[in-house]
Amino acid sequence: MQSLGTDSFTPITLEEMDGVKLMNRRDTKFVFNVQSLDSLLNQLKEKYKILEVEDKRSSQYETLYFDTDDFKFYTNHHNGKLNRYKVRFRKYVESDKLFLEVKFKSNKERTVKKRIIRTNIKADFQGRSKELIENGTNIDASQLQPKLWVHYKRITLVSNDLKERVTIDYDLGFKTFDERGKEITNLIIAEVKQGKLSMNSFFMQLMRKEKIQQMRISKYCTGIALLYDFVKTNRFKEKILTINKVAYGNVA
Repeated sequence: MQSLGTDSFTPITLEEMDGVKLMNRRDTKFVFNVQSLDSLLNQLKEKYKILEVEDKRSSQYETLYFDTDDFKFYTNHHNGKLNRYKVRFRKYVESDKLFLEVKFKSNKERTVKKRIIRTNIKADFQGRSKELIENGTNIDASQLQPKLWVHYKRITLVSNDLKERVTIDYDLGFKTFDERGKEITNLIIAEVKQGKLSMNSFFMQLMRKEKIQQMRISKYCTGIALLYDFVKTNRFKEKILTINKVAYGNVA
């Protein structure tokens, strides 16, 4: 992916990026086809720095999501419930860092993330892991089970002018524990992360100029809807049609 215009960005390190962790933030998401990425990156290079880790400007993410036996987290999101949660292990492959994370979406449309570093993935939550989950959600940690692997590659941009990060995710894939999987390779999911919503964002203005629409999308919920036949998908059907249209030019 470095051939798609990332070489011309000024790099920034993980340590230099500490000031824009934005663990409590507003998120705005966009989806578009990978064929648009090169042109968009070329327009962004003067306004953003790019995260570089181990001489790489694109990073591999591996995420394992947990839910209850009856998919409470998924169902709450599907039904439009506010004040909802996600629990996941996230591995940053290049830096070999692993975190257990609790992600909370508030009724004020803010995303609050709490996490602790872990050395390995364990589905039997004990100690600090159990404490993080039970203090951060309304769920007994023993009720949670691993449900879905999500993997993708990410380009991370940091604004020169605002307290803002932009993540650009591609090569998205999902896998269940019985090895059913789905790849959506042509889709880009871009997310603008800000402490306070600001339309002064150059990226937001660029999306408007290019007529790329905002879209609320959850990788976890998309993967569950695609791979688990028995869950409710009514409210996600239109999103999945849009994803197929953007990625493949059809609604198959």
